Order: sequence, then structure tokens, then C-alpha cells
Amino acid sequence: MADLTELDADALSRAIHARELSCKEVMQAYLARIERLNPSFNAIVNLAPQDSLLKQADECDAELARGQSRGWMHGMPQAIKDTAHALGFPSTMGSRVLEHAMPAVDSLYVARMKAAGCIVIGKTNMPEFGLGSHTFNDVFGPTGNAWDPKRSAGGSSGGAAVALAHRLLPVADGSDFMGSLRNPAAWNNIFGLRPSQGRVPGWPKPEVWLNQLATDGPMARNVRDLAQLLSVQAGHDPRVPLSIAQGPQRFVPTELPAPGQVRIGWLGDLGGHLATEAGVLSVCEEALRVLAGEGMTVEDTAPGFEPEAVWDAWLIWRRALVASAVSTALAQPGAREKVKPEVLWEHDSAAALSFSQFMQASQSRGAFHAQMLALLRRFDALALPSAQVWPFDVRERWPREIAGRPMDTYHRWMEVTLYATFAGLPAVSVPAGFDAAGRLPMGLQLIGKPGGERDLLQLAAIYEKLMIDVIRRRPPEPS
Repeated sequence: MADLTELDADALSRAIHARELSCKEVMQAYLARIERLNPSFNAIVNLAPQDSLLKQADECDAELARGQSRGWMHGMPQAIKDTAHALGFPSTMGSRVLEHAMPAVDSLYVARMKAAGCIVIGKTNMPEFGLGSHTFNDVFGPTGNAWDPKRSAGGSSGGAAVALAHRLLPVADGSDFMGSLRNPAAWNNIFGLRPSQGRVPGWPKPEVWLNQLATDGPMARNVRDLAQLLSVQAGHDPRVPLSIAQGPQRFVPTELPAPGQVRIGWLGDLGGHLATEAGVLSVCEEALRVLAGEGMTVEDTAPGFEPEAVWDAWLIWRRALVASAVSTALAQPGAREKVKPEVLWEHDSAAALSFSQFMQASQSRGAFHAQMLALLRRFDALALPSAQVWPFDVRERWPREIAGRPMDTYHRWMEVTLYATFAGLPAVSVPAGFDAAGRLPMGLQLIGKPGGERDLLQLAAIYEKLMIDVIRRRPPEPS
């Protein structure tokens, strides 16, 4: 095989288990590709020494020779997003405050991926503390977009998305608070799935009851690989009391419903509420027209909730959770002088929050959840753009305005992603198309019913077949 990195992850797994490819060959091929391409994009950081990785690959080959397989990911190279713990690698969170912080345990989903056979080769780059959908930090620098390294890769799973798009990894893990799986997937023409609240348990965490807005999840270049990785990551754990115990444990689509049985509600820009750059809505609407042309029902629909009230409640929840997440790091001597101003703004703006305000925001969240469920009684999925702007200049911190409308916070331009998060619903970003110049990608969010990952992935599989020409497009490699 001329370049085995061309194989999708599931095909790679089958070839390894059939012993058509050795794990050592796979590792050598990926390390060679990383050496050639990663300097142009800065997607993978803290790469482990080659001799150590090749030794681990040899051990995987020896196990297969004895008839032993660890699982679907046996021998696959995997770089872990730097939000998570992977033993032997610092958990920097993209911050100088934590630049040398070494974990004592693997994060739960990392342990599950290792148990399924992956070999951790390094970390993927992210914004500091995962804040802001633009991957840059003072430890490793920025990650360039897979389609144009002078543009943002999105975030916070930007390194993972670019590594996938350029086949530096077979699959990738990410995490999502405010679109951190979905926005970079959209901007790099891949798939990113934010699971239902509790589907992929987060552990270790200092707080396990309220901290449910962020979740880990899978990224992939096709739906089957996305579903396979979710099957590895998901599952109840008693240490995470709100993790999902019921429902399927395997998510790979099998029998797909006929397109004519599917109803999608198109929310667009929420009746003009969301500032949206020219061309974003039209490329998503064109993708939906393809689905409608194959028999799906695609219907423009009003949101059924007041977006500004949802935003106000969201800000309170976000400030409370982000402030608690960064407070320990900021308590270290000199930490405040080392972090970006957005981190301080999030932390300090939470100082005056009262319990009464939080409970009022929680009640607003409950009302919003009921309104989303009402929509999902009418539709199988709800559709929104995955981002409100095209990938912007990598040197910018964040878009200050969209279509002439000023952004009043550093994350207001990502507002379109909060609805699935705040309602605890699964959402998948699927490739939708490209800008007028045909150079920059955009994605479409499909939001599913509570606990409905399997149905959502079936819908994504239908979408994949109908939009395969867009999905198969490859980013240009640097000369």
C-alpha cells in the first residue's frame, strides 16, 4: 500500500487484525506524515519519542501474533486533546500555568481508548483552558486551518480537527462546551459529535453533579468511524453519577431509515437573532435542499424560545462553571499574569453571582429544555449552522463584529452552538460545503433527541451518502 494513512479508521482496524498491516508499519507511516505536515499546522504537540512509540507498536504486533487483540483501536496511533489526562504527557490545557503539570491517572475516556488498543503518541493543541473557539496559546502557539494555515482552525478541538483532516490520525477525540467539537469540525470538513449530557462520562473531576455542560466526544472523517469511537468512549461509570446507564452501547449505523421518513426542522439564524456572515446560511440551506430532493421533509421553523433569555441564562451557567474550573490554577502564585484576559474575564465576572441568580438561570434552562423537546416532538432533528462566520485570520483573537453587528463578548460569535449544549442534547456537525471561492469549509449542526445518538448517527449516515462529493474533498497539502 503506497500510503496506509489513506485508510479510514475502521478499514485500518480490519487490516491490522487481519495482519495485512503490522502495527509498526502503521506507526511508522503516521509518524512520517506527522513529521512532514505537522510543522505547517501545529496540530499535534508534545509528541512522544519515536523509539518509545515503535516499541509499543512492536508489543501490539506480538500480542496479535499470540491471537490477542485489545479491541477496535489495537495499535492505532492516537493524540489526546490537551484538556484530558494521558499518563506520561503533561496536561497543559494550553496554559503556561500548567505547562509542566503531569497527571496521576488517565481521564476515563482516555483509559477506555487505551483499553481498546490505541497507542497515545502525544496531545492535540487547543486554546488556553479551552476558552474560545480559536486554537492558540502561549505554550505551543496557534494551529492553522487544514484548508488554509493562515486561517483559524476553530476550537477548542482545533488541533484534533486539523490532525484528522490531514490524516495525521485515524480518528480523534475532542471535547465540547460551546461548540468545541462542532466548530472545528465544520471549519476543517470533518465530522464532530457532541454526545448527550452524560453519554461519555468525565472523570476525574472535582465536581460531578453540576459540571455537565462540557462533554468529551469523537471526531472522524466518516460516520462509521465516528460511531465506532463513540462506542469505545461511551458507557456508565459509577463515579460519574449522572452518566447514562441505559440505552445502546454500540452506535454504528446498520439499517438506515428511508429518507422519506425523516423530518428536519431548519432553525436558520433564529429569525434574525444570530449575526451570520454572508454565505453561511446559504451553504447550509443548499445542503438541506439536497436532503429534501431525496425525500426528506425539511421545514423552516421558528425556535419556540426567546434566544436572548436563553443567552442570559447561559452566561450565568457558563461563568459559574468556567470560574470553578480555572480557580485552582489561578490561585497559583503569578498565575493571573500568565493567562489570557478572556480567562480572567470569565473568572472575575462570576465573583458577584449569587445562588439565587444561578437558580433563576436554572429555571430558565428548564423552560428552554421543554421548548426544545416540543420542537423535537415535531421533528427527528433540528438543523442550525455549525458556525456563524467563516474561518478568520489566525492572528485575530476573535471576531469583533459579524455582518456589521458588534460582538459584546469574546464568545458571542459562537452563540449558535449553545442550544444543544444547554439542553443536554446530542448534536453532530456534518460537512455542508464551501465558501463562494470554494476554499473554506462550513458545517451543519443536526441536533437530536435526548439520548438519541444512534438515531442521529443513522441520519448522519444518510446525509453522508447524499453529500459524499463534499465530504470526500481533501485539504491542499503545503508544497
